[in-house]
Amino acid sequence: MIDIDAIVRTRVKEPELITRLAQDRVRPAGLSGHTGRLLIVAADHPARGALKAGTQALAMADRADLLDRLVRALARPGVDGVLATADIVEDLLLLGALEHKVVIGSMNRGGLAGTVFEIDDRFTGYRPAAIAQRGFQGGKMLLRIDPNDPLTPRTLESAARMVEELSERGLMAMVEPFISHRTPEGRLVNELTTEAAIRSATVAAGLASTSAHTWLKLPVVEDMNAVLAATTLPVMLLGGEVAANQSEQFAAWSAALTNPTVRGMAIGRSLLYPPDDEVERAVDSIVEMM
Repeated sequence: MIDIDAIVRTRVKEPELITRLAQDRVRPAGLSGHTGRLLIVAADHPARGALKAGTQALAMADRADLLDRLVRALARPGVDGVLATADIVEDLLLLGALEHKVVIGSMNRGGLAGTVFEIDDRFTGYRPAAIAQRGFQGGKMLLRIDPNDPLTPRTLESAARMVEELSERGLMAMVEPFISHRTPEGRLVNELTTEAAIRSATVAAGLASTSAHTWLKLPVVEDMNAVLAATTLPVMLLGGEVAANQSEQFAAWSAALTNPTVRGMAIGRSLLYPPDDEVERAVDSIVEMM
């Protein structure tokens, strides 16, 4: 059980402990991962107000439950680290769950889910200087490109600047790009077609004056080999929504993993909230797949 009272007491009485734990923790040797590729647990959804997993609208709203699932996942052999916002990363530090782990700080959370300003995805989370100061391994940014939204260039420019600043510090810049559009009801959705994935990947790869430290985080779409042929950058596969047919989802992931461009997976809700609610079994299945 997660002792929420202890976490809150520490935050009140000894907040400086969080910084010490970040700086003193044992860091990973590199970005190769236990299996030769990285398996990262993603948990930055709540900061965008995106709490849904499967059929549960507020699945990620219970912080004690989320932390319990994260700690259990991170403890499994083959899990290399976490991608999250500062509040979750710091809870995990206080729980002692990040020793030897890769930590990727989530950077732009300003495009709140369901808002009219969602495409204007400002960098309200980690900044490169803070990621470096805390001894983390990189930063992740979501890059949604809506051809019909004039706010898109602002997000592109901000993302390019963050890629530049991360690279200057020798840190991974993980960019998760999508071509997006508004539905007639006004909801922002990502286009999960092969062509859209190719176009977004090529745009993301060209950000900033160097791509030396850029990794792409891409969805698994129908013709994944065509998508992966569009770039020489290391690629992380993203998990996406919880699938009703998990065996079909796993088969698609397994096929994509045969491509040498794929250097790992960053999976959140599909791993933390699997259809059978067996976190350890879901994790072990993915480790075996990799």
